[in-house]
Amino acid sequence: MSELRFTEDHEWLRVEADGSITVGITAYAQDALGDVVYVQLPDLQRYEKGSDASTVESVKAASSVYMPLTGEVIAINEGLNDSPERVNEDPLGEGWFFRFIPADTNELATLLDQDAYDRLLKATADA
Repeated sequence: MSELRFTEDHEWLRVEADGSITVGITAYAQDALGDVVYVQLPDLQRYEKGSDASTVESVKAASSVYMPLTGEVIAINEGLNDSPERVNEDPLGEGWFFRFIPADTNELATLLDQDAYDRLLKATADA
């Protein structure tokens, strides 16, 4: 598996062999949400960085999943329509939300690597 990148909003990104990027929410995010009961997946279209691309609802709350980089969504995880609990069971695997083609691959460098994300989590826990 290739190296993961993260956003400060607790989304993870993985660059695939074909250059597309898979997006989901981190274990921290799904744990904070609790039992996921519904996922609204994005449309297959272009989104700007920071725009609402998806929504995840749990027994506790609803939360937006933001587009981490500008790009075009090319695939969605339709399995989440019938089994949203996959987000809780395997957030970094079968619980992925969508794949997209980035408009500018250089923007990946603006995202957090594993060490930076771990520091963010530690700072959040210490606050």
